[in-house]
Amino acid sequence: MAYDVQAPLQSAAGGLAELEQRVHDDLACLCYPPSNWVVPTAVEGEEQVHDVVVIGGGMCGLVASFALIGAGIQNIRIFDRSPVGFEGPWLTYARMETLRSPKQLTGPAYGMASLTFRAWYVAQFGSETWAELDKIPRPMWMEYLRWYRKVLDLPVENGVEVKTILPEGELMRLTLSGDGAREKSVLARKVVMATGRDGMGHPSIPGFVDGLPAKYWAHSSHDIDFAALRGKRVVVVGVGASAVDNAAEALEAGAAEVRHLIRRKEMPCINKLMGIGSFGFTAAFPQLGDARRWQIMNYSLRTQTPAPRGSTMRVSRHPNAWFHFDAAVEKTELDGDEIVISTSQGKTVRADFLILGTGFGVDPLARKELDGYADKILLWQDRFTPPEGQENTELGNYPYLANDFTFLEREPGQAPWLANIHSFNSGAAASLGKMSGDIPGISEGAAWLAREIAAKLYTENFGQYWQRLLDYDTPELRGDEWTASPLPDEARTAVRQQA
Repeated sequence: MAYDVQAPLQSAAGGLAELEQRVHDDLACLCYPPSNWVVPTAVEGEEQVHDVVVIGGGMCGLVASFALIGAGIQNIRIFDRSPVGFEGPWLTYARMETLRSPKQLTGPAYGMASLTFRAWYVAQFGSETWAELDKIPRPMWMEYLRWYRKVLDLPVENGVEVKTILPEGELMRLTLSGDGAREKSVLARKVVMATGRDGMGHPSIPGFVDGLPAKYWAHSSHDIDFAALRGKRVVVVGVGASAVDNAAEALEAGAAEVRHLIRRKEMPCINKLMGIGSFGFTAAFPQLGDARRWQIMNYSLRTQTPAPRGSTMRVSRHPNAWFHFDAAVEKTELDGDEIVISTSQGKTVRADFLILGTGFGVDPLARKELDGYADKILLWQDRFTPPEGQENTELGNYPYLANDFTFLEREPGQAPWLANIHSFNSGAAASLGKMSGDIPGISEGAAWLAREIAAKLYTENFGQYWQRLLDYDTPELRGDEWTASPLPDEARTAVRQQA
């Protein structure tokens, strides 16, 4: 049975208040939240041990926390360093007008129709407006996530930054800072790094800007004063989504010209992974084996995901925008206040400001939270040697994760506590697929994560759960439900049988 994403909802909520009541009713029918079943962990003194600490209160952190609480794991904390309502990239360095994902994707709804973006949108604006909507405006997606957090009453603590994650016996100690931090540190059994696109690395900064003063350039994830670019010549390196969105911002702010310098000879036009996305692909990817996973990820990285059509046209509609292909940047230097950019074509381009649309690199060594032992994390380059022609240094830097999103040791026995840290962010893509960062698979990823953490918490304390089984003595029968009867004697049984 096919469905029509534009067809009106026959029983749509007539406002947010009604929709929120539906959410609460749905949760009640699903017995959410269930009782906490996890055995408390005791340590010397009065310090509390949390079963799970989730780092990040953006989309990944919210749905992961919802899944954990729904699994009966309620002794959790959720930390985010951003102010309330500004978690994730949506109102900071994300600069696209709309999301790339189709509007009907269920995203973090976790199987609940009343939690979908569509239900939230239609409750406020109606089915006719939904039918007219093409893509989801980026700021509106953040409004939806704010509502999602509120209606589920997820206990995110804002203004709290996790500085370090260090082993302490069988536990993990997280040191905290920020205006929202109530303690200097906390103890946890498990840590979920729901830290988003840059959550297992850092912005990719090419070496050609090493000698260029910081006031002349910025990465697309930086806080850029676009108003200051009015009347300026701007060069944007790259042509991916972030590069194009930042070029559009500069043009709309009144830049005199914006030139894309692109190392590729042609514009990437096809989003390859979109063509094979399915529940089967999501479920099968972790089981495909190293060679096939590498094959898929390497192909995806090499073909490159194109910028959305709308974002690209947002740039190209300006007569003072140019796309220069086969023009890799080789060197930058200053000539007075001008940036002189040397390209692979042997030509130079002069500019007043340079924006690096060069994306994010995956590099566990760059994560300050893991200082002191990040080099003990197993990477793909340690585990797999690709066939000739499929070499990829970027892909080799991804962590090689276990099936529960945890890090593995490069050398067994050197850092066993890595099994307590779950990389529920973009760094998981090479090992487990895009289940912990992108809208299409985020609910499946959260369900998987919660199930694996629950299994670990249970098996680690199996003795106590076994004792619970032995000690359980609440009767279902009271003794007045039956009457004991004597067995009949043999003779009477024989007569009955003859009759």
